[in-house]
Amino acid sequence: MDDHDLAASRRDLLRLAGLASLGAGLARATQDAGPAGQSVAGMRFEVRAKVRLGFIGIGGRGNSLIDEFTAIPDVEILALCDVVPEKTEKAKARLLQSGKPAPELYHEGDHAYEKLVGRDDLDLVIIATPWIWHVPMALAGMKQGKHVAVEVPAARTIDDCWALVDTSEATRRHCIQLENCCYGYNEMMVWNMVRAGLFGEITHAACAYNHDLREILFSNEGEGLWRRFEHLDRNGNLYPTHGLGPVAHYLDINRGDRFDTLVSMSSPVASLPEYRKTHLAADDPRQKEIYRCGDLNISLIRTARGKVITLEHNTSTPQPYDRINLVAGTKGIFRDYPPRIYVDGSPKEEFASIDPYKPKFEHPYWTKLGALALEKGGHGGMDFVMAWRLIECMKEGTAPDIDVYDAAAWSAPGPLSEESVARGSAPVKFPDFTRHRWQGAAG
Repeated sequence: MDDHDLAASRRDLLRLAGLASLGAGLARATQDAGPAGQSVAGMRFEVRAKVRLGFIGIGGRGNSLIDEFTAIPDVEILALCDVVPEKTEKAKARLLQSGKPAPELYHEGDHAYEKLVGRDDLDLVIIATPWIWHVPMALAGMKQGKHVAVEVPAARTIDDCWALVDTSEATRRHCIQLENCCYGYNEMMVWNMVRAGLFGEITHAACAYNHDLREILFSNEGEGLWRRFEHLDRNGNLYPTHGLGPVAHYLDINRGDRFDTLVSMSSPVASLPEYRKTHLAADDPRQKEIYRCGDLNISLIRTARGKVITLEHNTSTPQPYDRINLVAGTKGIFRDYPPRIYVDGSPKEEFASIDPYKPKFEHPYWTKLGALALEKGGHGGMDFVMAWRLIECMKEGTAPDIDVYDAAAWSAPGPLSEESVARGSAPVKFPDFTRHRWQGAAG
Protein backbone atom coordinates (compact mmCIF):
# COMPACT_ATOMS: atom_id res chain seq x y z
CA MET A 1 0.00 0.00 0.00
CA ASP A 2 1.63 3.28 -1.10
CA ASP A 3 0.80 6.87 -0.15
CA HIS A 4 -1.48 7.29 -3.16
CA ASP A 5 -3.46 4.12 -2.42
CA LEU A 6 -3.86 5.04 1.24
CA ALA A 7 -5.01 8.57 0.46
CA ALA A 8 -7.42 7.40 -2.24
CA SER A 9 -8.90 4.72 -0.02
CA ARG A 10 -9.36 7.17 2.82
CA ARG A 11 -10.91 9.83 0.55
CA ASP A 12 -13.39 7.29 -0.79
CA LEU A 13 -14.45 6.21 2.67
CA LEU A 14 -14.88 9.77 3.87
CA ARG A 15 -16.85 10.69 0.76
CA LEU A 16 -19.16 7.73 1.18
CA ALA A 17 -19.59 8.43 4.89
CA GLY A 18 -20.57 12.00 4.08
CA LEU A 19 -23.11 10.90 1.48
CA ALA A 20 -24.59 8.33 3.86
CA SER A 21 -24.95 10.88 6.65
CA LEU A 22 -26.46 13.43 4.29
CA GLY A 23 -29.05 10.95 3.07
CA ALA A 24 -29.96 9.96 6.63
CA GLY A 25 -30.24 13.57 7.69
CA LEU A 26 -32.58 14.37 4.81
CA ALA A 27 -34.70 11.35 5.66
CA ARG A 28 -34.96 12.52 9.27
CA ALA A 29 -35.93 16.07 8.29
CA THR A 30 -38.66 14.73 6.02
CA GLN A 31 -40.09 12.47 8.70
CA ASP A 32 -40.02 15.21 11.33
CA ALA A 33 -42.28 17.29 9.14
CA GLY A 34 -45.13 14.78 9.48
CA PRO A 35 -46.78 12.86 12.33
CA ALA A 36 -44.87 10.20 14.23
CA GLY A 37 -45.09 6.79 12.63
CA GLN A 38 -46.97 3.87 14.10
CA SER A 39 -44.69 1.83 16.33
CA VAL A 40 -43.19 -1.41 15.04
CA ALA A 41 -42.50 -2.70 18.57
CA GLY A 42 -44.14 -6.09 18.81
CA MET A 43 -45.01 -6.08 15.11
CA ARG A 44 -45.20 -9.67 13.89
CA PHE A 45 -43.51 -11.02 10.80
CA GLU A 46 -45.73 -12.50 8.13
CA VAL A 47 -45.99 -16.29 8.54
CA ARG A 48 -43.99 -18.11 5.86
CA ALA A 49 -42.95 -21.72 5.22
CA LYS A 50 -39.55 -20.74 3.82
CA VAL A 51 -37.37 -17.68 4.35
CA ARG A 52 -35.65 -16.27 1.27
CA LEU A 53 -32.44 -14.35 1.93
CA GLY A 54 -30.17 -11.91 0.13
CA PHE A 55 -26.69 -11.06 1.47
CA ILE A 56 -24.84 -7.78 1.01
CA GLY A 57 -21.17 -7.99 2.01
CA ILE A 58 -19.36 -11.29 1.54
CA GLY A 59 -16.28 -10.71 3.67
CA GLY A 60 -15.29 -12.61 6.80
CA ARG A 61 -18.49 -11.83 8.68
CA GLY A 62 -20.74 -12.27 5.67
CA ASN A 63 -19.31 -15.69 4.88
CA SER A 64 -19.78 -16.83 8.48
CA LEU A 65 -23.41 -15.75 8.41
CA ILE A 66 -23.97 -17.54 5.09
CA ASP A 67 -22.70 -20.78 6.64
CA GLU A 68 -24.90 -20.41 9.73
CA PHE A 69 -28.10 -19.55 7.89
CA THR A 70 -27.42 -22.33 5.37
CA ALA A 71 -27.44 -24.86 8.23
CA ILE A 72 -31.02 -23.91 9.19
CA PRO A 73 -33.92 -25.77 7.52
CA ASP A 74 -36.29 -23.88 5.20
CA VAL A 75 -33.79 -21.14 4.36
CA GLU A 76 -33.05 -20.23 0.74
CA ILE A 77 -30.16 -17.93 -0.19
CA LEU A 78 -31.13 -16.38 -3.51
CA ALA A 79 -28.74 -13.45 -3.96
CA LEU A 80 -25.23 -12.36 -2.98
CA CYS A 81 -23.67 -8.90 -3.39
CA ASP A 82 -20.12 -7.61 -2.94
CA VAL A 83 -17.97 -5.11 -4.80
CA VAL A 84 -15.29 -7.82 -5.16
CA PRO A 85 -16.57 -10.39 -7.71
CA GLU A 86 -14.25 -13.14 -6.47
CA LYS A 87 -15.93 -13.07 -3.05
CA THR A 88 -19.39 -13.68 -4.46
CA GLU A 89 -18.08 -16.40 -6.76
CA LYS A 90 -16.39 -18.26 -3.91
CA ALA A 91 -19.50 -18.05 -1.74
CA LYS A 92 -21.61 -19.31 -4.64
CA ALA A 93 -19.27 -22.27 -5.12
CA ARG A 94 -19.50 -23.12 -1.43
CA LEU A 95 -23.31 -23.07 -1.57
CA LEU A 96 -23.28 -25.33 -4.63
CA GLN A 97 -20.94 -27.77 -2.87
CA SER A 98 -23.38 -27.99 0.01
CA GLY A 99 -26.19 -28.91 -2.39
CA LYS A 100 -27.90 -25.51 -2.44
CA PRO A 101 -29.21 -23.79 -5.60
CA ALA A 102 -27.00 -21.21 -7.28
CA PRO A 103 -27.67 -17.66 -6.03
CA GLU A 104 -27.69 -14.67 -8.37
CA LEU A 105 -24.60 -12.48 -7.99
CA TYR A 106 -24.35 -8.67 -7.86
CA HIS A 107 -21.00 -6.87 -7.96
CA GLU A 108 -21.26 -4.04 -10.49
CA GLY A 109 -19.96 -1.14 -8.40
CA ASP A 110 -20.75 0.44 -5.04
CA HIS A 111 -24.50 0.53 -5.67
CA ALA A 112 -25.03 -2.99 -6.98
CA TYR A 113 -26.91 -3.66 -3.74
CA GLU A 114 -29.77 -1.51 -5.07
CA LYS A 115 -30.51 -4.18 -7.67
CA LEU A 116 -30.48 -6.90 -5.02
CA VAL A 117 -32.94 -5.14 -2.70
CA GLY A 118 -35.14 -4.39 -5.71
CA ARG A 119 -35.87 -8.08 -6.28
CA ASP A 120 -39.42 -9.23 -5.56
CA ASP A 121 -38.50 -12.64 -4.16
CA LEU A 122 -36.57 -11.79 -0.96
CA ASP A 123 -38.00 -11.82 2.58
CA LEU A 124 -34.89 -10.64 4.43
CA VAL A 125 -31.74 -8.79 3.39
CA ILE A 126 -28.66 -9.34 5.57
CA ILE A 127 -26.06 -6.53 5.61
CA ALA A 128 -22.49 -7.35 6.66
CA THR A 129 -20.47 -4.49 5.20
CA PRO A 130 -18.19 -1.72 6.54
CA TRP A 131 -20.10 0.42 9.04
CA ILE A 132 -20.58 3.47 6.80
CA TRP A 133 -22.75 1.40 4.46
CA HIS A 134 -25.12 -0.04 7.08
CA VAL A 135 -27.67 2.77 7.08
CA PRO A 136 -27.94 3.53 3.33
CA MET A 137 -28.26 -0.20 2.58
CA ALA A 138 -30.82 -0.78 5.33
CA LEU A 139 -32.89 2.21 4.18
CA ALA A 140 -32.80 0.97 0.59
CA GLY A 141 -33.92 -2.49 1.66
CA MET A 142 -36.83 -1.29 3.78
CA LYS A 143 -38.00 1.14 1.10
CA GLN A 144 -38.10 -1.80 -1.32
CA GLY A 145 -40.36 -3.72 1.06
CA LYS A 146 -37.72 -5.98 2.61
CA HIS A 147 -37.05 -6.71 6.25
CA VAL A 148 -33.37 -6.06 6.94
CA ALA A 149 -30.86 -7.46 9.43
CA VAL A 150 -27.80 -5.26 9.96
CA GLU A 151 -24.43 -6.04 11.48
CA VAL A 152 -23.25 -3.96 14.45
CA PRO A 153 -23.23 -1.09 15.06
CA ALA A 154 -26.36 -0.41 13.04
CA ALA A 155 -25.61 3.34 12.83
CA ARG A 156 -22.77 5.79 13.50
CA THR A 157 -24.71 9.05 14.02
CA ILE A 158 -27.90 10.07 15.81
CA ASP A 159 -29.43 11.21 12.51
CA ASP A 160 -28.71 7.75 11.12
CA CYS A 161 -30.39 6.13 14.15
CA TRP A 162 -33.49 8.24 13.57
CA ALA A 163 -33.45 7.45 9.84
CA LEU A 164 -33.63 3.74 10.62
CA VAL A 165 -36.49 4.26 13.10
CA ASP A 166 -38.46 6.57 10.84
CA THR A 167 -38.08 4.34 7.78
CA SER A 168 -38.96 1.16 9.67
CA GLU A 169 -42.14 2.79 10.94
CA ALA A 170 -43.03 4.30 7.58
CA THR A 171 -42.47 1.11 5.58
CA ARG A 172 -43.70 -1.35 8.26
CA ARG A 173 -40.52 -3.36 7.73
CA HIS A 174 -38.30 -4.58 10.56
CA CYS A 175 -34.69 -3.44 10.95
CA ILE A 176 -33.00 -6.01 13.18
CA GLN A 177 -29.52 -5.53 14.60
CA LEU A 178 -27.53 -8.78 14.40
CA GLU A 179 -26.26 -8.58 17.98
CA ASN A 180 -25.01 -12.13 18.42
CA CYS A 181 -23.84 -11.59 22.03
CA CYS A 182 -27.47 -11.44 23.18
CA TYR A 183 -27.61 -15.14 22.30
CA GLY A 184 -24.49 -16.30 24.16
CA TYR A 185 -24.88 -19.17 26.63
CA ASN A 186 -24.05 -17.09 29.71
CA GLU A 187 -26.04 -14.06 28.55
CA MET A 188 -29.21 -16.08 28.00
CA MET A 189 -28.80 -17.94 31.27
CA VAL A 190 -28.28 -14.71 33.21
CA TRP A 191 -31.32 -13.21 31.49
CA ASN A 192 -33.33 -16.13 32.93
CA MET A 193 -31.83 -15.48 36.37
CA VAL A 194 -32.82 -11.82 36.21
CA ARG A 195 -36.36 -12.71 35.14
CA ALA A 196 -36.63 -15.21 38.00
CA GLY A 197 -35.66 -12.52 40.53
CA LEU A 198 -32.45 -14.26 41.64
CA PHE A 199 -30.64 -10.91 41.95
CA GLY A 200 -33.61 -9.03 43.42
CA GLU A 201 -34.29 -5.51 42.20
CA ILE A 202 -31.64 -4.71 39.58
CA THR A 203 -29.76 -1.49 40.30
CA HIS A 204 -26.68 -1.50 38.09
CA ALA A 205 -24.76 -3.30 35.36
CA ALA A 206 -21.44 -3.14 33.54
CA CYS A 207 -20.40 -4.13 30.05
CA ALA A 208 -17.60 -3.68 27.54
CA TYR A 209 -15.96 -4.46 24.28
CA ASN A 210 -12.36 -4.90 25.36
CA HIS A 211 -10.59 -6.78 22.58
CA ASP A 212 -7.04 -6.48 21.28
CA LEU A 213 -7.59 -5.71 17.58
CA ARG A 214 -4.21 -4.17 16.79
CA GLU A 215 -3.20 -6.89 14.33
CA ILE A 216 -6.58 -6.68 12.57
CA LEU A 217 -6.55 -2.88 12.47
CA PHE A 218 -3.19 -2.88 10.68
CA SER A 219 -3.96 -5.79 8.37
CA ASN A 220 -3.79 -5.22 4.60
CA GLU A 221 -7.00 -7.16 4.05
CA GLY A 222 -10.48 -7.51 5.51
CA GLU A 223 -11.35 -5.07 8.29
CA GLY A 224 -7.84 -3.60 8.15
CA LEU A 225 -8.86 -1.86 4.91
CA TRP A 226 -11.46 0.32 6.67
CA ARG A 227 -11.87 -0.19 10.43
CA ARG A 228 -8.69 1.64 11.48
CA PHE A 229 -9.95 4.78 9.74
CA GLU A 230 -12.64 5.11 12.44
CA HIS A 231 -9.82 5.85 14.91
CA LEU A 232 -8.64 8.82 12.82
CA ASP A 233 -11.82 10.90 12.99
CA ARG A 234 -13.67 9.78 16.10
CA ASN A 235 -12.95 9.82 19.83
CA GLY A 236 -15.43 7.82 21.84
CA ASN A 237 -16.95 4.35 22.00
CA LEU A 238 -16.72 3.06 18.44
CA TYR A 239 -18.35 -0.33 19.09
CA PRO A 240 -20.86 -0.26 21.96
CA THR A 241 -23.38 -2.97 21.22
CA HIS A 242 -21.67 -6.28 22.04
CA GLY A 243 -21.66 -5.64 25.77
CA LEU A 244 -24.62 -3.29 25.89
CA GLY A 245 -27.17 -5.46 24.06
CA PRO A 246 -27.38 -8.20 26.73
CA VAL A 247 -27.37 -5.62 29.54
CA ALA A 248 -30.22 -3.76 27.82
CA HIS A 249 -32.21 -6.98 27.93
CA TYR A 250 -31.45 -7.49 31.62
CA LEU A 251 -32.67 -3.95 32.38
CA ASP A 252 -35.79 -3.99 30.16
CA ILE A 253 -34.51 -1.13 28.01
CA ASN A 254 -37.28 0.06 25.65
CA ARG A 255 -39.64 -2.29 27.50
CA GLY A 256 -40.26 -0.47 30.78
CA ASP A 257 -37.09 1.61 31.02
CA ARG A 258 -34.81 3.45 28.61
CA PHE A 259 -31.34 4.97 28.37
CA ASP A 260 -31.58 8.59 29.51
CA THR A 261 -28.18 10.28 30.09
CA LEU A 262 -24.56 9.49 29.18
CA VAL A 263 -21.23 10.83 30.44
CA SER A 264 -18.06 9.72 28.68
CA MET A 265 -14.29 10.18 28.82
CA SER A 266 -11.35 8.84 26.83
CA SER A 267 -7.76 8.07 27.77
CA PRO A 268 -4.80 9.39 25.76
CA VAL A 269 -3.90 7.86 22.39
CA ALA A 270 -0.81 5.70 22.87
CA SER A 271 -1.12 2.04 21.90
CA LEU A 272 -1.77 2.18 18.13
CA PRO A 273 1.23 4.48 17.46
CA GLU A 274 3.36 2.27 19.72
CA TYR A 275 2.25 -0.91 17.95
CA ARG A 276 3.02 0.35 14.45
CA LYS A 277 6.56 1.36 15.49
CA THR A 278 7.52 -2.27 15.95
CA HIS A 279 5.21 -3.96 13.41
CA LEU A 280 5.28 -1.69 10.34
CA ALA A 281 8.17 -0.64 8.13
CA ALA A 282 9.52 2.83 8.80
CA ASP A 283 8.43 4.03 5.35
CA ASP A 284 4.91 2.55 5.58
CA PRO A 285 2.43 5.41 4.87
CA ARG A 286 0.38 4.37 7.92
CA GLN A 287 3.23 5.69 10.08
CA LYS A 288 1.96 9.17 9.18
CA GLU A 289 -1.59 8.64 10.44
CA ILE A 290 -2.75 10.66 13.44
CA TYR A 291 -5.27 8.86 15.65
CA ARG A 292 -7.89 10.69 17.69
CA CYS A 293 -9.64 7.83 19.50
CA GLY A 294 -8.28 7.26 22.99
CA ASP A 295 -7.06 3.78 23.87
CA LEU A 296 -9.85 3.39 26.44
CA ASN A 297 -13.27 5.01 26.48
CA ILE A 298 -15.47 4.72 29.56
CA SER A 299 -19.08 5.87 29.61
CA LEU A 300 -21.65 5.99 32.37
CA ILE A 301 -25.28 5.62 31.38
CA ARG A 302 -28.20 6.47 33.66
CA THR A 303 -31.60 5.05 32.77
CA ALA A 304 -34.94 6.80 33.18
CA ARG A 305 -35.59 4.55 36.20
CA GLY A 306 -32.30 5.56 37.80
CA LYS A 307 -30.26 2.43 37.07
CA VAL A 308 -26.57 2.85 36.24
CA ILE A 309 -24.52 1.14 33.52
CA THR A 310 -20.75 1.29 33.01
CA LEU A 311 -19.74 0.84 29.36
CA GLU A 312 -16.14 0.40 28.15
CA HIS A 313 -14.42 0.25 24.76
CA ASN A 314 -10.78 -0.68 24.18
CA THR A 315 -9.48 -2.29 21.01
CA SER A 316 -5.98 -0.78 21.10
CA THR A 317 -4.09 -2.30 24.05
CA PRO A 318 -2.71 -5.79 24.83
CA GLN A 319 -5.37 -7.52 26.94
CA PRO A 320 -7.52 -10.63 27.23
CA TYR A 321 -10.96 -10.48 25.62
CA ASP A 322 -13.59 -9.18 28.06
CA ARG A 323 -17.21 -8.00 27.79
CA ILE A 324 -17.54 -7.77 31.63
CA ASN A 325 -21.26 -8.76 31.51
CA LEU A 326 -22.09 -7.74 35.08
CA VAL A 327 -25.56 -7.36 36.55
CA ALA A 328 -26.32 -6.68 40.20
CA GLY A 329 -29.25 -6.02 42.48
CA THR A 330 -30.53 -6.22 46.03
CA LYS A 331 -30.02 -9.98 46.34
CA GLY A 332 -26.86 -10.75 44.40
CA ILE A 333 -24.48 -10.22 41.52
CA PHE A 334 -23.21 -11.98 38.40
CA ARG A 335 -19.85 -11.12 36.87
CA ASP A 336 -18.41 -12.71 33.74
CA TYR A 337 -14.89 -13.36 32.37
CA PRO A 338 -14.70 -15.78 34.08
CA PRO A 339 -18.40 -16.37 34.94
CA ARG A 340 -19.11 -16.29 38.68
CA ILE A 341 -22.00 -15.50 40.98
CA TYR A 342 -22.72 -14.36 44.52
CA VAL A 343 -26.17 -14.57 46.08
CA ASP A 344 -27.15 -12.95 49.36
CA GLY A 345 -26.95 -15.43 52.26
CA SER A 346 -24.19 -17.57 50.73
CA PRO A 347 -22.06 -19.27 53.41
CA LYS A 348 -18.87 -17.61 52.15
CA GLU A 349 -18.43 -13.98 51.18
CA GLU A 350 -16.87 -14.85 47.84
CA PHE A 351 -17.90 -15.57 44.28
CA ALA A 352 -19.00 -19.10 43.44
CA SER A 353 -19.22 -21.19 40.26
CA ILE A 354 -22.32 -20.87 38.10
CA ASP A 355 -22.37 -24.62 37.42
CA PRO A 356 -24.96 -25.47 40.12
CA TYR A 357 -27.34 -22.93 38.54
CA LYS A 358 -27.19 -24.31 35.00
CA PRO A 359 -29.82 -27.08 35.33
CA LYS A 360 -32.42 -24.55 36.47
CA PHE A 361 -31.50 -21.48 34.45
CA GLU A 362 -29.99 -22.73 31.18
CA HIS A 363 -32.02 -21.13 28.41
CA PRO A 364 -34.25 -23.53 26.41
CA TYR A 365 -32.64 -22.42 23.14
CA TRP A 366 -29.30 -23.72 24.38
CA THR A 367 -30.84 -26.88 25.81
CA LYS A 368 -32.34 -27.55 22.38
CA LEU A 369 -29.61 -26.25 20.09
CA GLY A 370 -26.41 -26.31 22.14
CA ALA A 371 -24.62 -29.20 20.43
CA LEU A 372 -25.59 -28.04 16.93
CA ALA A 373 -24.74 -24.42 17.76
CA LEU A 374 -21.24 -25.37 18.91
CA GLU A 375 -20.74 -27.39 15.71
CA LYS A 376 -22.16 -24.91 13.20
CA GLY A 377 -21.89 -21.45 14.77
CA GLY A 378 -19.08 -19.02 15.44
CA HIS A 379 -18.25 -17.25 18.69
CA GLY A 380 -18.97 -20.27 20.86
CA GLY A 381 -22.24 -21.06 19.09
CA MET A 382 -24.03 -17.78 19.74
CA ASP A 383 -24.05 -16.89 16.04
CA PHE A 384 -26.03 -19.98 15.14
CA VAL A 385 -28.55 -19.47 17.95
CA MET A 386 -29.06 -15.88 16.76
CA ALA A 387 -29.63 -16.97 13.16
CA TRP A 388 -31.91 -19.85 14.14
CA ARG A 389 -34.03 -17.64 16.39
CA LEU A 390 -34.49 -14.99 13.69
CA ILE A 391 -35.61 -17.59 11.16
CA GLU A 392 -37.95 -19.13 13.74
CA CYS A 393 -39.61 -15.75 14.32
CA MET A 394 -40.04 -15.22 10.58
CA LYS A 395 -41.49 -18.69 9.96
CA GLU A 396 -43.87 -18.58 12.92
CA GLY A 397 -44.94 -14.99 12.36
CA THR A 398 -43.83 -13.64 15.74
CA ALA A 399 -42.07 -10.34 16.51
CA PRO A 400 -38.26 -10.33 16.51
CA ASP A 401 -36.37 -10.24 19.81
CA ILE A 402 -34.39 -7.18 18.66
CA ASP A 403 -36.18 -4.37 16.81
CA VAL A 404 -35.27 -1.03 15.28
CA TYR A 405 -35.61 0.81 18.62
CA ASP A 406 -32.99 -1.50 20.08
CA ALA A 407 -30.76 -1.01 17.04
CA ALA A 408 -30.94 2.76 17.51
CA ALA A 409 -30.61 2.83 21.30
CA TRP A 410 -27.69 0.39 21.45
CA SER A 411 -25.84 2.18 18.62
CA ALA A 412 -26.43 5.68 20.04
CA PRO A 413 -23.64 5.53 22.68
CA GLY A 414 -21.19 5.75 19.77
CA PRO A 415 -22.01 9.30 18.67
CA LEU A 416 -23.17 10.38 22.14
CA SER A 417 -19.85 9.37 23.69
CA GLU A 418 -18.06 11.39 21.01
CA GLU A 419 -20.19 14.40 21.88
CA SER A 420 -19.62 14.01 25.62
CA VAL A 421 -15.84 13.62 25.22
CA ALA A 422 -15.67 16.65 22.93
CA ARG A 423 -17.55 18.71 25.53
CA GLY A 424 -15.18 17.82 28.37
CA SER A 425 -17.19 14.80 29.57
CA ALA A 426 -20.41 16.79 29.80
CA PRO A 427 -23.67 14.85 30.22
CA VAL A 428 -25.63 14.28 27.02
CA LYS A 429 -29.20 13.09 26.64
CA PHE A 430 -30.36 10.04 24.74
CA PRO A 431 -33.15 10.58 22.23
CA ASP A 432 -36.26 8.59 23.01
CA PHE A 433 -36.42 6.54 19.84
CA THR A 434 -39.66 4.87 21.02
CA ARG A 435 -41.41 8.28 21.26
CA HIS A 436 -42.42 7.58 24.90
CA ARG A 437 -43.82 4.14 24.10
CA TRP A 438 -41.22 2.38 26.26
CA GLN A 439 -43.28 3.16 29.36
CA GLY A 440 -46.14 0.93 28.28
CA ALA A 441 -44.07 -1.83 26.67
CA ALA A 442 -43.94 -5.28 28.24
CA GLY A 443 -40.72 -6.37 29.87
